[in-house]
Amino acid sequence: MMIWLAALSLLVWTYLLTAHGRFWQAGPILDPARLDPAPPVAVVIPARDEAPVIERALRSLLAQTYAGPLAVILVDDGSTDGTGEIARAIDDPRLTVLTGKPRPDGWSGKLWAVAQGIDAASRAAPDAELILLSDADIEHDPAHLGALVARQQAEGLDLVSEMVELNCESMAERALVPAFVFFFALLYPFARVNNPKSRVAAAAGGTILIRRAALARIGGIAAVRGALIDDVTLATAVKAGGPIYLGHSQLARSIRPYPHPADIWRMVARTAYVQLRYSPLLLAGTVLGMGLVWLVPPVAALFGHGAARWLGLLAWAAASFSYVPTLLRFRLSPIWAPFLPLVACFYTAATLGSAVNHYRGRGVVWKSRAYQGAGA
Repeated sequence: MMIWLAALSLLVWTYLLTAHGRFWQAGPILDPARLDPAPPVAVVIPARDEAPVIERALRSLLAQTYAGPLAVILVDDGSTDGTGEIARAIDDPRLTVLTGKPRPDGWSGKLWAVAQGIDAASRAAPDAELILLSDADIEHDPAHLGALVARQQAEGLDLVSEMVELNCESMAERALVPAFVFFFALLYPFARVNNPKSRVAAAAGGTILIRRAALARIGGIAAVRGALIDDVTLATAVKAGGPIYLGHSQLARSIRPYPHPADIWRMVARTAYVQLRYSPLLLAGTVLGMGLVWLVPPVAALFGHGAARWLGLLAWAAASFSYVPTLLRFRLSPIWAPFLPLVACFYTAATLGSAVNHYRGRGVVWKSRAYQGAGA
């Protein structure tokens, strides 16, 4: 039995490395660019209890070297930690701070805040043909907006998104955060996302530049109002009618720390079962698939004999090799690569934890707000 499992695992890894959209490679990165003239842009930021990071995020946007008109709209979504007051203390006429209205039924909290921000942008920047959706914990290099718009203009894209650099300082972050990016790319290979002929679509919620016309075409944010994995849902809707781009960013970074494994566990468990459409069958298939891809190789290599051991070693080496470009992007040593199966176990356990939360009625939680179902 072990030899057959090891052979199947190696076969899967052969496919992943050679025919799965080059998911493991470094991926596209936007260089700084400057447009002159540059189209007007409105930036919309939903924020809920973001006092530790919101000033840095806002000031980084207001410090953009972008050549065109810029308006920044922050929607304070019921914060209790002074987020709105911190934002209002920033004296800049380009910044508008709104107090969010109560969430209607059928909307996720974040998307309701985004919808209010987009509505305000139509008044604050009526000529803005582009809208940048940015999270409240993202710090932008002064050249970032220019790079995003330059790519959009050069290729006539409906949506441009980037996976920003994530914090990777604590031991928990170094062990677990690079794998988050790796697994995201495994689910949504960037080359396939960027291929108009492929149906694969995804975006990274921290940075999404979208054409206002494309947003109107899909029915506005209301078209995805109940989505709990809102970035992927939005990208899927947009790509049905026009090209999109997803890459890695060297010009924007998350300033939210994840100092402990429990912090990363909660980040994963928040929406992992949503990704599986609340399906016990998909959950079972995922667990079995993770076992085949990640556990069988090291188990066969360490405890198998003869051909099973060699097949396991080859599959383990393939898995480790695939992880090295991600580690290098995070400026980490490749020595971490052979331990990826252990990290995969952590993510599998967090996915199971997400399912347990769902069946216990906990549902999805965003900033202490719980949603019980996909359309809640």
